[in-house]
Amino acid sequence: MKRCILQEPGLIIVEDDAPDPRPGPGDIVLEVRAALTCGTDLKAWRRGHPRMPCPTPFGHEFAGRVVQVGAAVEGFALDDELMSANTGPCNNCRYCQRGQQNLCESLMDEMILGAYSQYLLITERVLRSNVYRRPDHLPFEHAALLEPLSTVCHGMSGVPLRDRDESATVLLLGAGPIALLWLVALKRAGAGRVVVAGRRPFRLEVASRLGADAVLGEDDDLEASLAQLTGGRGADLVVECTGSIEVWEQAPQLAARGGSVVLFGGCPAGSRVSLDSYRLHYDGVAIASPFHFCPADVEVAAGLLGDPSANWSPFITSTASLDELPAVFENLGAGQQVKCAVLPHGPGSS
Repeated sequence: MKRCILQEPGLIIVEDDAPDPRPGPGDIVLEVRAALTCGTDLKAWRRGHPRMPCPTPFGHEFAGRVVQVGAAVEGFALDDELMSANTGPCNNCRYCQRGQQNLCESLMDEMILGAYSQYLLITERVLRSNVYRRPDHLPFEHAALLEPLSTVCHGMSGVPLRDRDESATVLLLGAGPIALLWLVALKRAGAGRVVVAGRRPFRLEVASRLGADAVLGEDDDLEASLAQLTGGRGADLVVECTGSIEVWEQAPQLAARGGSVVLFGGCPAGSRVSLDSYRLHYDGVAIASPFHFCPADVEVAAGLLGDPSANWSPFITSTASLDELPAVFENLGAGQQVKCAVLPHGPGSS
């Protein structure tokens, strides 16, 4: 089969004769119909990633069709069209037993990598927890949003804006794919006013199309603009989506008294940040930094994707073949895309 390998930071190799995956008794093999680019992949391409030691199969957001089924698999069959997360918990360790499957001790041991390929092995561990059938109305490239949307649903599960708080103001710091998924999820949960602050005009325009109540660009004075929008109070919820140390440090300063801050973007290992303790203590600003997702979050994400009234089209701003993937990553950081849908079997296969 054909697949893409991240040989080293900055170098993607397209292999034409990689071995086809073989399922174990509890596994399945998917024909990948769409795989999506993401910020984590871009970080790995730029500087490497501790969970993706090079050389490594590349890509982890995907949807596809079942072409092989292990002998012990129940509930899935040939030709089923599926959307899947890229990990599954063990359900046995201390964290799993406490309902913290996102912190499972062996969560990353079987993380699925290699979605930029024609075929992909889905292990029993992932299959039993985090795989869903693709709704008929949902294109494969939209179904492949399941994994990143699951992380957003996990992040939202810990903030007090899920019960249609129409008086609240939410500030999203960043306008990349994750921030835009937060925007859609918050709006569908009934959050009141959602403001998106970012640097890329193209992505801010997408944010407006997805329902942002206000967008703030690089030339706007963020603190002054937010104060004007909120009567000087600040945002009831601030969600950091950039993975920038400076933005992590800025986020609590933009929150209202009694507000919440979600530090969502991952910074490089070893990063240190400095936060104003007065704001946290005397102004009662709560801080959370959620990671990954639990099966319950994947279920919520699958439900959102299955809603025919939701519009996911703005997230897919281009398509490419496997051969074109190296060029895609060369241009991905320019901010003129949200996500590229990689179609391993060519145009029209999704």
